[in-house]
Amino acid sequence: MTTELVLLPLGVVAGALTQRVTGVGFALVCAPLLVLVAGPFEGVVLSNLLGLVVSCVVFVTLWRDTEWRKALLLVVPALATIPLGAWVARNVPPAPLMVIIGLTVIVALSAVVLSDRARVLRGTGGAVVAGGASGFMNVTAGVGGPAIVLYAVSTAWEHRKFVATFQFYSIFVNLASLTAKGGLPHVSPAALIVSFGALAVGLVGGEVLSRRVDHEVARRLAIGLALAGAVFTVVKGLLAW
Repeated sequence: MTTELVLLPLGVVAGALTQRVTGVGFALVCAPLLVLVAGPFEGVVLSNLLGLVVSCVVFVTLWRDTEWRKALLLVVPALATIPLGAWVARNVPPAPLMVIIGLTVIVALSAVVLSDRARVLRGTGGAVVAGGASGFMNVTAGVGGPAIVLYAVSTAWEHRKFVATFQFYSIFVNLASLTAKGGLPHVSPAALIVSFGALAVGLVGGEVLSRRVDHEVARRLAIGLALAGAVFTVVKGLLAW
């Protein structure tokens, strides 16, 4: 319990800060730590719940910049792949699932890092592929952002419009992910209180930092934190196999 109550706020604060500053990255930063603390299934469910709250808060401030057509092109295929992802999350044994989650994050992060050289997701088809991949990854690994970021880079999407549209997308995908996996996470009341308290701290801090921190710097920090957490998740899964 002590370890849980230390790691949870660290991951959640970092994730909320990143999401507010860059528009994405909440799950990338905190999902690996949540998985380490609560296990591969409940950790992702908790990540979906907290990610839903973060997206709602950020969306309220940016909704006027939302590109509704692109939002729907991303949301519909994501919702179509979520049931398959939920089945995988429920039926794959914990240790292999932990390895899969960690490797998925590593691959996703690599795609984001290399996206300026691999602009493969364009137009309606690219949006459908990105949305479908993102939905599956969100429900299985709690990280749906990288596929959408790859699409954004491929299409040179204006950052502010991308951020607003991504929040709208994330609201639906996280809601669907929670529904597909049975609702709220089964973690202790203390863990939930600490998580939401850390979420509030992260969002307030992110509001201040968003006016001062360069987006590229925040993106690189998010990638580094998420990669470290993903590597630890893979190692823990391999040791438990």
